[in-house]
Amino acid sequence: MPYSNSNIAEESAEFVLYYSRFTIYDSRPANDLPFTTNMTEQDVIKETKPRMESAIDDFRRKLATVRTGRASVSLLDTVMIDYYGTPTPLNQMASVHAPEPQMLTVQPWDPTQLGNVEKAIRSADLGLNPSNDGKLVRIPIPPLTEERRKQLAKQIHEIAEEHRTAIRNIRRDENDKLKKMLKDKSISEDSERDGLEQIQKLTDTYISKIDELSKSKEHEIMSV
Repeated sequence: MPYSNSNIAEESAEFVLYYSRFTIYDSRPANDLPFTTNMTEQDVIKETKPRMESAIDDFRRKLATVRTGRASVSLLDTVMIDYYGTPTPLNQMASVHAPEPQMLTVQPWDPTQLGNVEKAIRSADLGLNPSNDGKLVRIPIPPLTEERRKQLAKQIHEIAEEHRTAIRNIRRDENDKLKKMLKDKSISEDSERDGLEQIQKLTDTYISKIDELSKSKEHEIMSV
């Protein structure tokens, strides 16, 4: 049965994610986020959840680009094409399909870009060997060797740890806000303690989500 094409979710402009060298923030560093003395501990908690959600969303996108032995259009999400001098995501200038379990096809909307698409996929460090027939690019998905499966499992662990770090960075930022609010006497010690506990519960919840997604992806790789 042919695999259906899927729409690739757009990156949220509201959040940007940097890895272990990084912090998650909504277009500004976390310490520069709006902060007023009118905030309560509940306001801090309310802004914590969407920031952590953004880390999970990014983790899902990163996992989708890790190749298994089965064709998936999301595998090419990170491929960028030099489109008349402008770096452009492949899925914004071509149709990507998985007509067979181990075959992807790419049809650029501009046929003159066939060669560029083939070259970009080949150089994207995905371990793929595309070819074009003058109409579309065909990309066979080779089965994974045992050694490659182990390498991919290690890659998943690294990506997961980077996102755990991102969640912990958010916890640190929001905890610092609560501590400042207590210092400024805008909240009570009880309110600060309650806020810290709720933020820790959110942290535990989202790190558990990362663990679950990581385990599921690793199982997929090792069993395909």
